[in-house]
Amino acid sequence: MSSSKSRDQIWDEWRNLVNMAPKELEEFLETEESKSVGDSESGESTGHASGRRIVKILRTNKDDLSEDQWDHMAKVTGYIKRHTAQGGPDEDVKHSDWRYSLMNWGHDPLK
Repeated sequence: MSSSKSRDQIWDEWRNLVNMAPKELEEFLETEESKSVGDSESGESTGHASGRRIVKILRTNKDDLSEDQWDHMAKVTGYIKRHTAQGGPDEDVKHSDWRYSLMNWGHDPLK
């Protein structure tokens, strides 16, 4: 899957939507909240696995990103856009599966 967007578009969306620092995301991925959300076939949810890839991407210089990493960045921004467009719960967003799921993808909606 290659994105129809330019790398500049992907980069701009990534910088706007992925708002968690690598260490912050890494620490969140260790929590029960992180592990409790998302679809899971192999014991690890898609979002959790994605979060680990996002940490690596965040720690990679833009010029050193691989084609696969650019594709994943486009996938991540698409997921965040779809998920935030659905809107979160009316109450207790802070402790919601909706927020935890987004955080696995590197986006904290409370920031």
